[in-house]
Amino acid sequence: MYHRTVADLMTRDVVRARRDLTFKEIVKLLTDHGVTAVPVVDELDRPLGVVSEADLLRKSADQTDPSGLTAIPHLQAWERAKAEGARAEELMSAPAVCARPDWTVVEAARLMEVQKVKRLPVVDEADRLVGIVSRSDLLRIFLRGDDTIHDEISQDVLRNTMGLDPSQVTVQVREGRVELHGAVKFRSLIPIIEQLCRRVDGVVSVTGHLTYPTDDAHHSPTGS
Repeated sequence: MYHRTVADLMTRDVVRARRDLTFKEIVKLLTDHGVTAVPVVDELDRPLGVVSEADLLRKSADQTDPSGLTAIPHLQAWERAKAEGARAEELMSAPAVCARPDWTVVEAARLMEVQKVKRLPVVDEADRLVGIVSRSDLLRIFLRGDDTIHDEISQDVLRNTMGLDPSQVTVQVREGRVELHGAVKFRSLIPIIEQLCRRVDGVVSVTGHLTYPTDDAHHSPTGS
């Protein structure tokens, strides 16, 4: 089975900021390109961090409310430093949390979840910026058509990987939800088949309605 990688889904033409870019220049960069964040790179195009709208808004939040209705929020030391920053390297969230082009969607998604970030700069072997991948990019695999998912499960999973005849197990796919019907020789094959189906890009869920003549799942050796 072929799994889409970060390289398949990432944006290659990356809008980036130099470390000395000023606050107003960053705002203009985001506005002109219609993005909400940009990687900040050094002279060798290696990501140092990411500056986002959230980083920039700390400066506005640190200002006194002209109406006097809202108190200035309490900021931690690192938040205060950002609020007072004037250049990209002072405003960015650092260090940059990066991905590699050959990573799977699962690897990238897990790193985003652990690090609580919305996007990952993608770097090559020399740590130079080659792309950027966002949450919305990773979700694009769920736009794969039902027919495409059906064919991949039928051919790659059932026929090529498991060696099953198409008449043994039939596949139905609706909105990414997979249902399996039919019979396999051993009960122990069912969880293997279902797990392989779940690994197909774009699959939302798998429901098995498979029967078996031989229950080998609880086989125990004969005692004396």
